[in-house]
Amino acid sequence: MERIKIQLPSELPFETDIPVRVTDINYGGHLGNDSVLSLIHEVRLQLLAKYGYDEFNIEGTGTIMADVAIQYKGEVFYPDWLVTKAGIYGFSRTGFDVYYQFFSRKTGREVVRAKTALVFYDYKLHKMMPVPAAFRRLFEPE
Repeated sequence: MERIKIQLPSELPFETDIPVRVTDINYGGHLGNDSVLSLIHEVRLQLLAKYGYDEFNIEGTGTIMADVAIQYKGEVFYPDWLVTKAGIYGFSRTGFDVYYQFFSRKTGREVVRAKTALVFYDYKLHKMMPVPAAFRRLFEPE
């Protein structure tokens, strides 16, 4: 069976802590995969907010998720906190990647790696847009 293996960049500069809620726990008694995707979304919104952006307004243009990959490295139980790291890399003409790494605060172990690809998108025209130059410069300085 081929498994997803996410190669993280050498640095994930953004860090935030996210609580594991009882509603994040699945019938197996640990953090559910559906909750992991929601937590990834939360981390991404906090990362963008650090720079004064949100997913509907980055230099006047919105974003839409093109794909997501999640690699589970360990279990997380309630109650716990996730120490999360993230960074923006991999620009193309119309998009970029966000990498994530989650650790259990209780155990210190890495529990999740993830990558999302976002493209710039005009919701009125329903079409992809180029990466705004000012946004790219924040993460790919010359």
